[in-house]
Amino acid sequence: MAGNEEQEIVTETQESLSAGKSAKRSLLNIATIVAIATLLSKIFGLLRQVAIAAAFGNGTAYGAYNFAYVIPGFLLILLGGINGPFHSAIVSVLAKRDRQEVAAIIDSITTIVTGILLLVSIALVIFAEPLMHLVAPGLFVPEADLIAQGINTETIQNLKITKDIAIQQFQIMAPMAVLAGLVGIGFGALNAADAYWLPSVSPIFSSLTVLIGIGGLFWTMGSKILLPENAVLGGAVLAWSTLAGAVLQWLVQLPVQIKAGMGGFKLRFDFQRPEVKEVLRIMIPATFSSGMLQINVWTDLFFASFIPNAAAAVSAMGYAGLLVQTPLGILSNVILVPLFPVLSKLTDPENWDELKQRIRQGLMLAALTMLPISALMIALALPISQVVYERYAFDAEASQLTAVVLMAYSVGMFVYLGRDVLVRVFYALGDGDTPFKISIVNIFLNGLFDYLLVQRFGAAGIVLATVSVNVISMVAMMYFLDRRLNKMPLKSWSITLLGLVVASAIAGVASWGTYQLVSQNFNSLGTVAKFGGEVGGLAMASGVGLTIFGAIVLQMKIPEVSTLTNQIKRRFSR
Repeated sequence: MAGNEEQEIVTETQESLSAGKSAKRSLLNIATIVAIATLLSKIFGLLRQVAIAAAFGNGTAYGAYNFAYVIPGFLLILLGGINGPFHSAIVSVLAKRDRQEVAAIIDSITTIVTGILLLVSIALVIFAEPLMHLVAPGLFVPEADLIAQGINTETIQNLKITKDIAIQQFQIMAPMAVLAGLVGIGFGALNAADAYWLPSVSPIFSSLTVLIGIGGLFWTMGSKILLPENAVLGGAVLAWSTLAGAVLQWLVQLPVQIKAGMGGFKLRFDFQRPEVKEVLRIMIPATFSSGMLQINVWTDLFFASFIPNAAAAVSAMGYAGLLVQTPLGILSNVILVPLFPVLSKLTDPENWDELKQRIRQGLMLAALTMLPISALMIALALPISQVVYERYAFDAEASQLTAVVLMAYSVGMFVYLGRDVLVRVFYALGDGDTPFKISIVNIFLNGLFDYLLVQRFGAAGIVLATVSVNVISMVAMMYFLDRRLNKMPLKSWSITLLGLVVASAIAGVASWGTYQLVSQNFNSLGTVAKFGGEVGGLAMASGVGLTIFGAIVLQMKIPEVSTLTNQIKRRFSR
């Protein structure tokens, strides 16, 4: 009898170890899929931004678009984004349910969400002008007041055109509210069905429609699209192509969702179902919590609208933000998408030791990726802006402004991703309230910092205000998690993170020095040769910086580095 029991224990242990190995392989596979798909999406996103820069530069059409996109984009990112509240709530609930129950749950959630967001879309169209006044009050300042402030006639006229274009664009993009909810629900459903490729790659379709729209403009109008008098037409094309992208993003995932048995677009009013209530219970506070972060975006643009050349300021923020979001978005999905389901399974107190290890793992991976990239972007901000954007309507002055804003954004890359890791821990613990409360406080802090810094640093000051808020948010979350999980080894974690900051700073200085050496003769070259030299110089400088960073990190003997290296070796040795 005892022998049989021992044999059963051995068998169970072997099965457990086998399952653990399988889970590790699964996480690596998921991360690989998400990395490749997100990389493709970000490449197309960058191409879209390059096309926008070439066509509109820092002019009124794109400046207005940045104001008009605040609310529709807020909803698309908030509700429809991977790792957004809809996605996170659905995955956390459906991952624990039998596949046969899922379709009815998803259809009920889709019905209630679509009904609410349809009313929201109608309201956005009707109240477009007052809402734009709320978003960008600086565009609505009376002409007499602007004259009294010493603003010249040309700038005043540009502000008026920017306002009119922004209102038109806002009304065109209003239906994105409904599409945002549908996309977010679909993402969550597909991830719950272990489908990661399509949700990660689907933003490509949104970028494609904008590229097609701008391409059509150049095809029909040629260089005339660069003329200021065509800004209204250019702004409308930007808005319509953005809306078309959101429609396509939803349509491509719908057949896959239906085929996987994860619901679709069927009306179902089973709102009292326990699973539906559980999703809504997590989704509602998570939506408000994430919404607080997006309200900070509105706060930033609120203050940016009072900068005399508001269109140029917000355009630079858009161009620089895309450069930061490209690596940040890829690595965010790679780290958070496979990590969140693991965190959700470790919430019982007996699993807290492993949960702490996973938290450390998430933070260290964020630091190992974001800190060196931040250092390189700070050191090479101007040549990066020149190589990526400087052509046609995007001139040297636009490059200078974008580079300054890019440096400000780059400072905060690690805390942005690190904060997102900690938010997912709270969601996994079923606690959406704590991040929500922290976010409310941060709204007021962000407004205060915006007010203090925009007067001195302009657009860059607005970005630095957001970075400051993210630092405070991350520190607060670490404090509350430390109390919730009966202490975490924060001191040892901090020492490792400080070492990575120093290593990144050294790498950044080395990259800057390398580029200064190799770029001395670029100005004497022809246009094509100069561009090739700049690209080669950036590659060389980045390679030097990353090599130095890697050499220092290897000497630090960080466990996450060894684990990741071993997993990669095993993967490629098969």
